[in-house]
Amino acid sequence: MSMPITYIIIAATLLISIATFNNTELRDKLIFNPFRIAHDREWYRFISAGFIHADWLHLIVNMFVLYMFGIVVEQYLALYSFKLPKVNFLLLYFVSLVLSSVSTFYKYKHTALYNSLGASGAVSGLLFAFVVFAPTQEICLYGILCLPGWAWLPIYIFYSTYMAKQGRDNINHDAHLWGGIVGALYVIVQQPTLITRWFN
Repeated sequence: MSMPITYIIIAATLLISIATFNNTELRDKLIFNPFRIAHDREWYRFISAGFIHADWLHLIVNMFVLYMFGIVVEQYLALYSFKLPKVNFLLLYFVSLVLSSVSTFYKYKHTALYNSLGASGAVSGLLFAFVVFAPTQEICLYGILCLPGWAWLPIYIFYSTYMAKQGRDNINHDAHLWGGIVGALYVIVQQPTLITRWFN
């Protein structure tokens, strides 16, 4: 059996993130900066920003969630007969990553000092895809509060929307929200029967 793609993404993200912790020049070249993207056409930042993180906690949390849900989603893609499941997983991950930042790009493309980084948009895409595949599977917040996946979705959407409007922290909640929505739509569009399973 070949190595899960999830492991490769985790390894690459760890290496690049750790390399930028003490290298601000490299970090500045990779970070998501809508102003630089719009004015200098540095479109690669939509992807490169997903491989760097603010600190160890940010990195560990994202990689833990990626590990927990990425491997399972890979298995579901194969189980539900998605064509080229490994390629589909990569597309799911990177489409969620890129599209999660589109709204942020348009919101801040004239703000030179705005930056964003992290794999949260892509990870949210995997999380939502997992819930589409297994809506009744329990997900536990900090190992304490456990609810079925379908119950978490409206909570997650409401929280992300509310916090994005508040704008009181340094977290890109828009990326969390749109990454999740893109991830769910990605699998539903290819396998519409997954919606029927929800209601059954």
